[in-house]
Order: sequence, then structure tokens, then C-alpha cells
Amino acid sequence: MSVIRNIALHFVGNKQAEEGLLCSKELLKADETLRNILQSYFLQVFLAEEHFHFIHANDLKFNEVYSMVSEIFDSPDTLYLNSVKLAKQLYEKSDHPKIKAGEFYVVHFTGCNINGQNCDAIGLFKSENKDTFLRVWMSEDGLDLTPEQGINTKRLDKGCLIYNVDREDGFLLTIVDNTNHNEAHFWTDEFLHVVQRANEYYHTNTVLSMTKNFVTKELPKQFEVTKADQADLLNRSVNFFKENERFEMKDFVQEVIEQPAVIESFHKFKNDYAQREDVDIADSFEINGSALKRQARSFRSVIKLDKNFHIYVHGNRDLIEQGEDEKGRYYKVYYQHES
Repeated sequence: MSVIRNIALHFVGNKQAEEGLLCSKELLKADETLRNILQSYFLQVFLAEEHFHFIHANDLKFNEVYSMVSEIFDSPDTLYLNSVKLAKQLYEKSDHPKIKAGEFYVVHFTGCNINGQNCDAIGLFKSENKDTFLRVWMSEDGLDLTPEQGINTKRLDKGCLIYNVDREDGFLLTIVDNTNHNEAHFWTDEFLHVVQRANEYYHTNTVLSMTKNFVTKELPKQFEVTKADQADLLNRSVNFFKENERFEMKDFVQEVIEQPAVIESFHKFKNDYAQREDVDIADSFEINGSALKRQARSFRSVIKLDKNFHIYVHGNRDLIEQGEDEKGRYYKVYYQHES
């Protein structure tokens, strides 16, 4: 079971706004109650199998965060000194006007487990958004309320867990970033400088994302397809993943895409997508259930008709027809049971 060994806490402002950097003079003194609260706050959101690792164009040792974290793992008593360096590094990267100031935590955990391996971990966390809480207190006249600003321990804004495994490959990381799209890459690209590991989760997620983009954006540009055709193709794509334990690209295009001209277009789009998004699209891999479940939620096959009707297409494409008469365009839906 993961246990907090030490915590360093600093304040990192927005450099462009000259909000400054405030570093504590020593490690945070936290009793057991506070440590339990913080442990839940830090770790409760790290559930995904989406893994990352540190990178650098020349050599990993030149990745500042990687080097500082390595030193903490080797010498845990350097946590405070390296936490100050990490806070300064984060401040230097916080020069976008949309980046919010916040508390920055550097935490050493022991007793962690990742992929069946027991190890230590270093957590880097940042809390930016504040909520309003009501403090109830006793007064001479009864009860009073006072509004106070504070951190909601049910929602972590930014976080990174670095596990002390695979050091030569840039460690193994899990990441949380619940910030807006204007600074979506600040935490991962500018500060941490990491990329996603190409595991089963990555490959499943990438191929499904690419397929959805092809069906919803590229296919209508090149072929005359109806919304019902697109909905059917989305359904059959997800069902292929659900019905197989292993993905084979050649089987997928034959069973799902089917038509030779569309298959050719799909392969061209796949190559362009991989280059444009800088992702690796594998032709064969074990299907990851977590990634499939996450992606399937966005594969909603819905035909929106003006502001009057939505048609949810779940199955047989042959049971829905499209036409036009003197009243306008219409869909005809066949069914056996109504509920």
C-alpha cells in the first residue's frame, strides 16, 4: 500500500504576470490525519492505464525533471533541495497568460505498485482552482457561517506519478491534467517533457480515435454517405473491438470497411493521420478493455434531425431507410417491439 514519506510544498505563480515564486524553508510537517487526506487527494484520480515516459532529443540526462527525480530516488534526503529546483523549473515554464498560479507539491511515496512491481514513486502535483466553502462556528447567538476559499480535495488539477521502474527508458509515469485546452500541453510538453508509451492502451486508443476521425470527417469528403451509413460504420468499428481480443488491421478493413475504394482511402488517411498527429498506428496488438470502454462512449451513433428528433442507431443498418417526398426529407425505421 502506498504511503507518503515526505512532502515539499511551494507556491508557483504565473511568470508572465510576475506573480512570483514562494518556496517553503523546509519540508511540510503533516500529521497522520493530514497525510491520509493528502494521500487520497493525490492518488484517487490515477486510474487509467495510459502511461508516459520522459524524453529528450539528445540524452535523457538533459531532461531537467528526469534528472531531479532520479536524484531523489537515489538520495531521498535531497527531496527538499530538488523540490525547490523543480518549483523554479515550473515557474520558468509558467509564462503563458492562461496558466494559473497554484500550490506545487513534491511528494515521495513508498510501497507503490505498478504492473505488479513494488517500488517508490515521486508525485508532482499542482492545485490551481479554489472553491468556496462554508465554515460553521459557534457564537454567543448560536451558529454563524463564514465563507472561505480553499482546495477541493475531490478534484486534482494537475498531477504526475513517476514510478521508479524502467529508468533507462525514462521511467514510467501516469498523468492527470484537468485544465483548459489553451494550456493543454503545458504540463506534459513544456514542464515534464514526456510522451505516451506505446502499449496496448495506447494502440487501442489511437486506432479508435483515428477510425472515428476517418468516419466522421474524411469519409463524407470523398464518398456520398448518409448519416445512417456513418452511424453504422461507427457501430461496426466498436463491435469489432468488442468481439476480438486481438486487433489485426487486415481483418478490420475487410470486415468493417469492406469496400475496396473506401479501404484505399482509409489506409491513406491512416498514414496521413499518423504523421500529422505524430502517433504510431500499429497493425497488430492486444485490445485493451479500458481504452475501448473510454473510446466507446464517444462513438455515439446519433442522427440529429433539425431540433425535433434524434435517432440513435445501435444495430442493423438495413432497418433504417432515408427518402424524400412532398413534405420533405424523412427516415423510415423498421422495428418489432416498442418500449
